[in-house]
Amino acid sequence: MRVVHDRGDETAVLASEVDVADSFLSRARGLMFRTSIPAGYALVFEFDEPKRRDVHMVFVPFAIDVLWLVDDEVQRVETLSAWTGLDAAEADRLIELPAGAAAGVRVGDTVRVA
Repeated sequence: MRVVHDRGDETAVLASEVDVADSFLSRARGLMFRTSIPAGYALVFEFDEPKRRDVHMVFVPFAIDVLWLVDDEVQRVETLSAWTGLDAAEADRLIELPAGAAAGVRVGDTVRVA
């Protein structure tokens, strides 16, 4: 499984090591209590419908990039700081990546999990 960014005629792999948070516990835990995540890693949260989804950085000691998607279209891109970052946007899928991994991703781009 990979996270792929499509922008016009360009395609880039954002992550090739992908975990899916598919249970209540894995969604609640997210990246908390980890000391780091490797380059090329993504944690994907899948939801049944688009609605406001928040991401917090409590107990996450490193910065991350977060993508909020609706039907694979990027709605918001943010880099959240370690421990204190907090943000929210509408999404039916969230993707958390190492800080800097989503540097070229813009609102309106397509990001898919393939």
